[in-house]
Amino acid sequence: MAFEGCPGSKMAYFEDKEVQDDAPEAKVKSRLRQWPVQLHLVSPMAPYFQGADVLLSADCVAYALGNFHGDYLKGKALAIACPKLDAEQDIYVEKIKGLIEDAKINTLTIMIMQVPCCSGLLRLAETAAQSAGRKVPIKYIVVGVQGEILQEAWV
Repeated sequence: MAFEGCPGSKMAYFEDKEVQDDAPEAKVKSRLRQWPVQLHLVSPMAPYFQGADVLLSADCVAYALGNFHGDYLKGKALAIACPKLDAEQDIYVEKIKGLIEDAKINTLTIMIMQVPCCSGLLRLAETAAQSAGRKVPIKYIVVGVQGEILQEAWV
């Protein structure tokens, strides 16, 4: 696999990737608990955010991780965003601040891809948290483009 230029927008083909499926295929149950999920569309006042553990995920994360629902989404309220392609990201700071202050969320987990542009989502969350009137634990997880967890830490 080779990247040229920005790895977030350059083509990569994982032709050598072999998937080892020892177990028979089974349908995986969705762990999604609410709608909508796009950060522009969610309301911090929605009942499913009140006192919740919130997962703020970059759009691509769920596609890279084979068991996103079971390992990361289970029991959490979800919001998704793309720090590279979404417009009017100042609204994101206010939404995240609203989740912290108004919804009084319990925790915030940020999941981003390893590509440089994706770190913008973590920066937006940090900016919102710094301006919020209350503090919440914030964890971030960096996912590789082939679905491996590269980093996991508390902010």
